[in-house]
Amino acid sequence: MGIPACSDPSEWVDRYGNYLFRYAMIRLRDRSAAEDLVQETFLAALKSRGSFSGGSSEATWLVGILKHKIADHFRRQALEAPLEDADLRELPDPSVFDVSGHWTSGPTDWGGNPADLYREEKFLEQFKNCLSGLSPNHANAFTLREIEGADTGEICKVLNVTETNLWVILHRARMHLRRCLETHWFNRSMEKGP
Repeated sequence: MGIPACSDPSEWVDRYGNYLFRYAMIRLRDRSAAEDLVQETFLAALKSRGSFSGGSSEATWLVGILKHKIADHFRRQALEAPLEDADLRELPDPSVFDVSGHWTSGPTDWGGNPADLYREEKFLEQFKNCLSGLSPNHANAFTLREIEGADTGEICKVLNVTETNLWVILHRARMHLRRCLETHWFNRSMEKGP
């Protein structure tokens, strides 16, 4: 049995273009960058289609290429932009913690399974709006960790930060996203009533 061949590359855009674009948009939050990286993904796939082993689906193979393109994009951004808001001397807002270090109040009730909520288009749009309120380095760190599932070492290399700095960045990103979602999504949902 021979190595499976890729489908006709002229069909890739129709078959996978929208999926790859949505995948890139949720991670990059920038339409132009998402379009560029999807195009780069197709070009890289075209150049290396002879190495496609068939060990995964063609879609999974293309997503793998796109993931590398996204990581490279984040790496370039980290090199080009100064790491704002990264002063390690700044402590988290003490009003959200009690004297023993526990939250003074927990997050707002999500009203169901968070995974189901994440599939709702309106929630996803608000989540993207909240994510776009973060600095690029904070948003990229959060995206790599929580959406891509990258490990600490990999994120530190991509963003060129120390592990301690990464944890501060992630804490700030989560705090911002929590406040933003509670203000713009959950409070609005509660106002509508059951």
